[in-house]
Amino acid sequence: MTASRTPTTAAELRGAGLRVTAARVALLETVREGDHLDVEAIASGVRDRVGHVSLQAVYEALHALTAVGLVRRIEPAGSAARFEGRVGDNHHHVVCRSCGVVADVDCAVGEAPCLTSSDDRGFSIDEAEVIYWGLCPDCSTARSS
Repeated sequence: MTASRTPTTAAELRGAGLRVTAARVALLETVREGDHLDVEAIASGVRDRVGHVSLQAVYEALHALTAVGLVRRIEPAGSAARFEGRVGDNHHHVVCRSCGVVADVDCAVGEAPCLTSSDDRGFSIDEAEVIYWGLCPDCSTARSS
């Protein structure tokens, strides 16, 4: 009997048809270990792991990883794009109006797309993207003090 092994980051990149580079491996690992990071935070994490990498290279790698579904891009209104490694499910997000922190929220109801449009306009809908807005516990506590 063979034990199941989690594929390495390099194997995942190869499996997605992408060339394996130290920067791409570092970027994917940074995104997965982070929490809805913006490009600057990702670039900093990659630099901590592999040394110098240009911001343009980070943008290009993020584009490639997003295109193959290894990374998910979200863009809450009024915020820079953020990236996360939680992919393959139809989860949503909650954003603090005060500090901008972003957290995952599981699907509203049932399986993807987990919401039913009142009029699908002929589209075959397979995903719904919902962003809930409010105050995080820290900001809520600070306001009530």
